[in-house]
Amino acid sequence: MNAKHSAFYRLVQRGRILSQTAFFLLFLGLLLQTHFSNEDYIGNTEGFFRFDPLLAVSTLFASRTFAQSIALAFISLALTVLFGRFICGWVCPMGSVLQFFSFIFKKSKLHVPAIQRNGLLALKYAIMMVVFVSSMFALDLAGLLDPLSLLYRSFILAVLPAIAVVSESAIALMPHQGMRESLSRSLQDLAIGHTFDQALLIAMIFISLLLLNLLRERFWCRYLCPAGALLGICARRNLVQIKVDANKCTGCNLCTLQCQTQAEPFPQEKWKSGECIYCYTCASACPTAAIRLPVEFGSKVSRPISLGRRRWVLSAVFGCSIVPFFRISGSSTRAGAKLIRPPGSKPEGQFLGLCVKCGECMKVCPTNALQPAFDQAGPEGLWTPVLVPRMGYCEYYCSLCGQVCPTGAIKELKIREKTKIRIGTAWINKNRCLPYILGKACRVCEEKCPTSPKAIEIVETEVMLPNGTWDAQDVPVVNPDSCIGCGICETKCPVADEPAIYCTNFGESRSAQSAATGDLFQ
Repeated sequence: MNAKHSAFYRLVQRGRILSQTAFFLLFLGLLLQTHFSNEDYIGNTEGFFRFDPLLAVSTLFASRTFAQSIALAFISLALTVLFGRFICGWVCPMGSVLQFFSFIFKKSKLHVPAIQRNGLLALKYAIMMVVFVSSMFALDLAGLLDPLSLLYRSFILAVLPAIAVVSESAIALMPHQGMRESLSRSLQDLAIGHTFDQALLIAMIFISLLLLNLLRERFWCRYLCPAGALLGICARRNLVQIKVDANKCTGCNLCTLQCQTQAEPFPQEKWKSGECIYCYTCASACPTAAIRLPVEFGSKVSRPISLGRRRWVLSAVFGCSIVPFFRISGSSTRAGAKLIRPPGSKPEGQFLGLCVKCGECMKVCPTNALQPAFDQAGPEGLWTPVLVPRMGYCEYYCSLCGQVCPTGAIKELKIREKTKIRIGTAWINKNRCLPYILGKACRVCEEKCPTSPKAIEIVETEVMLPNGTWDAQDVPVVNPDSCIGCGICETKCPVADEPAIYCTNFGESRSAQSAATGDLFQ
């Protein structure tokens, strides 16, 4: 009987591993599909975010709008209420990655034994409280701490580019030129070779989270994950309960030692259903088959993780108090001129409330123009997308960033709509422009300008040459009525060190300021 019991739960464990593998491969497939493929529309690649309850609740509070794209997240909450926190153990790709590295560390005997401290379990609930309270004051911190956003951002901005660097080095060693060219094109098509600002910082944060598994298995899931805390609260009275047969149990405590999330399956009255991710490790590890996890209606509420009244209040006060410190920097109170958002972005306040900093728009950008912000939008805008024309430009006939945005921070636009959206204005620095300062012919910005009629025109004017004489030269002039601020002129400008033409967010369509020339200079 014991052998059958153990065999059954080992089979369940294998099913869980297969489920985790399948969902991680689905995550990876959707991520690799998020690239420019010369098609106008890319399809649904942000499916995981639609079921993320932490993002759904926090963006609802922070943006004061209901994002229909993540309405399905409430299905996740309903399933958790019924069947417990199984999403963390069977579905979450971040959990799968952390458990894989925990397994590797154990097998490699790198695991550092540590004392289990139940007090640390309350930390993720405090973090969740801070996230929700701050979101009520329109400060959305969920994008920094949500496991899906964290995983997508880490893979897009650090992991995949690093893989591309290693792959390119390996491809260069191949003897056959045709194979080298074919594989290089494949890497370019998948857009995993983009380069991003702050990639090293984001990589170090991700690696640190992986190394924490040396201390405790699934350290992030146990102690830090605010999404897990939300699911844990919903799972307190679910239908799947633990049963420990007192006649069979020898009190060996092996189940508690093997528990991946410190749910304490033994003794039964101490079991915390909100911490259990239903990995079934306890049942398969039990040598006497004393543990079962049946479905029972009318189940009792399990023992919760208690922060204590003072800690709940302290967490709420902390969530309130950090809000002004995110808002007092100059770049927060008045956005810098170089803060150019993707076309279709909501007004800045609403944009910051909706953006979850996942990096999807950055990966799909065909020119590598979208980069994670650092100080351009203040602390609140950390890792949100900004257009950096020196890295790339906004492709005139591309609207993919709005298609992959999971929360609607960037509105999905048709191509015809997108070409009329203004994200800024180009300006000419006459002290660096070749025709103005050196009298040398240059029409690059005018030739590359995609608008019709062209926003950059060539006109003849008198300029002073370096020798002090005056001469008639063909020089570029920007027409603000036609300019959309795409940045291709700055990207292609032959003045390499500092371009002679540059873009700012002046006159952007999303602001209250009109894009009409007559209103721009009021």
